[in-house]
Amino acid sequence: MVRNYLHAVFVEKSLAKAETFWAGQMIQHNPQMPNGLDVLRQFISNPMPGPGFEQGMVVAQGNLVMSHGRYSGWAGKTLIAVDIFRIEGGKIVEHWDVMQEEVPVDKTANGNPMFTPAA
Repeated sequence: MVRNYLHAVFVEKSLAKAETFWAGQMIQHNPQMPNGLDVLRQFISNPMPGPGFEQGMVVAQGNLVMSHGRYSGWAGKTLIAVDIFRIEGGKIVEHWDVMQEEVPVDKTANGNPMFTPAA
């Protein structure tokens, strides 16, 4: 469900599809986003191209789902993010995220990538 949701928002930019995943007003924990769905509706409806998105691993435990993804072109940067969603009644009701600028493999201390696309 979360994979399909993120694809609808960031790849298809389909408000109609995204709306099917929401229940009421979403609780946001990103300090730059207000609660509710208005900001997301504006983002999806914006005719300008948004950031690119690549899905990585998805992990679920109970009603929490974590998605690891790469967002390219986010304010001119490539960011690696972990988005966490709380699901209730088959709908997304709450969201947390942590984002960090991607460090190229050749600049890491361990030679490991920060992101691996989903197979």
